[in-house]
Amino acid sequence: MYIPRLKQKYQSEIINNLKVNYKSVMQVPKLVKICINQGIGSSSSDKKQIEAAQNEMTIIAGQKAVLTKSKKDISNFKLRKGMPVGVKVTLRGDRMYEFLDRLVTSTLPRVRDFNGIPSKGFDGRGNYTLGIKEQIAFPEISIDKINKVTGMDITFVTDSDSDKEALTLLTELGLPFKKNDNQEKQRDLEIQKKKEEKKSELEKQKAEHSDEQASDGNIENENNEQDSSDEKDNLVENQKDSNIDDSEVETSDKSEN
Repeated sequence: MYIPRLKQKYQSEIINNLKVNYKSVMQVPKLVKICINQGIGSSSSDKKQIEAAQNEMTIIAGQKAVLTKSKKDISNFKLRKGMPVGVKVTLRGDRMYEFLDRLVTSTLPRVRDFNGIPSKGFDGRGNYTLGIKEQIAFPEISIDKINKVTGMDITFVTDSDSDKEALTLLTELGLPFKKNDNQEKQRDLEIQKKKEEKKSELEKQKAEHSDEQASDGNIENENNEQDSSDEKDNLVENQKDSNIDDSEVETSDKSEN
C-alpha cells in the first residue's frame, strides 16, 4: 500500500520526537488540511482567465479547483452577487502530504531570492499562511503557457491552538523557516529608525529655510518702509524749500514796487 513520504515520516519520526512534550501520544499536533486560495481580481469578467486560473490551480494541487463566488453586490468594483472572484482547493490525507512534499523540495527553492519563509504568518490559533507571489515557482506550470503571473495563499491548518506548537510541527515536516528572523527584525527596525531620522532632518531643514525666507522678507519690508519714509522726508523738505523760494520771490517783488 502506497504511503506518502512525509506521512510515513510523521508517523515514524515526528510523533516520537514531539511526544516527549506531551502526556499522551494523542496530544501530539498534526496537520489537518492545506487550503490554497487565489484571487482573480479584475479578471472576474474574463471567462478565459477564470478557466486558466482554475486549470493552473488543478495542476498545482492535483485536485479539481473550485470557483469562489461573491456573496454580495459591490458597485465600486463592478461586482455582482454570484460572480466568480477566485479559485480554491482544500487538500486532506495523502494529497495533502504529497503537495507539502513537492512544495518543500521543488517549489520553494525555485522562488527568487529565497532565504527561508517568515514566521509571521501565524494567526494565533495554530494555523500558518504562506504567500506565493508567482505561480511559475511550481514546476508543474510552464511559463510559456500562462497568460498572467498571479500569486496565491497557502494555509496550513493544524489541530493545535498554540502557534509555538504549530511552528515546531511545521518545522519537523520540513518547512524552511528563517533562522535569522530576529536579526532581520532588528535590521528592519534600524532601517526604519534611519528613515525617520532623515525625515526629521529634512523637516528641520525645511523649517529653517522657511524661517530664513521669512526673516529676509521682514528685512526687505523694513528696508522698503525705510525707503518710503526717506522719500516722504525728501518730499517734505522739497516742499519747504519751494515755499521758501516763493516767499523770497514775493518779498523781492514788493520791494521793487
